Amino acid sequence: MTSWKIRDFHSQDVEGILQLWQSLRATKVEPVYDLSEVLASCEKDHAVVAVQGEQVIGAAVGRAAHDQGWIVFLSTLPEFRGRGIGTSLLAAVENRMAAHGLNKLSALMPETETRVEAFTNRGFVVKKNLRYFERRIPVQRAELGALDELGGRLLPRDLWDRVAGMTAEKELLERRLVLPLAEPDLADEFGVVPPRAVVLFGPPGTGKTTFAKAMASRLEWPFVEVFPSRLAGEPGGLAGALRQTFLDIAELEHAVVFIDEVEEIASQRSGEPPSPMQGVTNELLKIIPAFRDQPGRLLVCATNFIRSLDSAFLRHGRFDYVIPIGLPDDDARTAMWRRFIPETVVEEVDVAGLVAASSGFSPADIEFAARSASQRALEKAVYDDVSHAPAAGPRGPVTADYLETIADTRATVSDAVAADFLEDIDALART
Repeated sequence: MTSWKIRDFHSQDVEGILQLWQSLRATKVEPVYDLSEVLASCEKDHAVVAVQGEQVIGAAVGRAAHDQGWIVFLSTLPEFRGRGIGTSLLAAVENRMAAHGLNKLSALMPETETRVEAFTNRGFVVKKNLRYFERRIPVQRAELGALDELGGRLLPRDLWDRVAGMTAEKELLERRLVLPLAEPDLADEFGVVPPRAVVLFGPPGTGKTTFAKAMASRLEWPFVEVFPSRLAGEPGGLAGALRQTFLDIAELEHAVVFIDEVEEIASQRSGEPPSPMQGVTNELLKIIPAFRDQPGRLLVCATNFIRSLDSAFLRHGRFDYVIPIGLPDDDARTAMWRRFIPETVVEEVDVAGLVAASSGFSPADIEFAARSASQRALEKAVYDDVSHAPAAGPRGPVTADYLETIADTRATVSDAVAADFLEDIDALART
């Protein structure tokens, strides 16, 4: 007669499950499923425990999905192993799951686990040449409601790779911002404090918003854009709405928070009596230190007019870096043109000629000119070629189409603005 028995899991058995978990790890066996997953399945799925008196000495936890079942956890206290308890636990949990009409019951085991007799005794077969792949979902289901309320979203994972050219800027952002945020344990090992806030400045259309989104994509963090113009209509006024928005953001585990044209709410404070906007600037200056106390988030502020920002706003301790994002160089413009020209004709187009002709263009200017060239070529093909005879080669824009649209496109950034930007780099950049 055995001195132990098997019964269904009860909520008071959580302490026993924790003890089993810790005893398993003490033998240098890292369970496949996290403790939180095991406890969740104990409550929601199928779990049985082996007890001796009031002590939990073993447990088996299973989860069913359609006709497939999984053993999430199986463990026995070391002093009770070799008595057939594991085999009995597997039989019991399989019996609880039988109502699902399972066709298959599977289990994942760490490579370091050598005690597999319970599985072989129950008829489990080791599958050869299999690999286990796992991916962590960055945003938990509980956060999705709060994210939706904030108007935030998860961005496609490939945005970082889709940023054409701008290699120097990408490398700087990768090294200074993304690396310590993506690898916080490694950063801590080297004494690096992950950044909490950054200002991106530069002429209009140079890609500041694109880089903010790309960093969120690269980190796989939610992207939340704060629009002061929308908050201004809230009953408590802009300052109060701004404060509440950041309190709501604090509910997220991770976030890249973006404020574009931040000079609208952080311009130089002056004048008597103080203007209403000075109260908003004061509130923002209070919000940033509180934001910095919360790990797992990054504030990105962008401005076209960094000279107009309040001097206290850029002070050390509020922003870790003040990074210039300027006009693309020849290599960057080459990458951008090659991205926007259709693949079927890109080798037939004089890309080098387009790069030379578009000197001083911002990324937005290049994209506009490329889209316009494609539209122009389409209209020519449909309305000018009355015969609609099939072309001998691939159809699409030609070099002349691009050069015409470049000539018709007015550069966003004037020479004077470009010169001011270079001065701002010398005076204000902090990289």
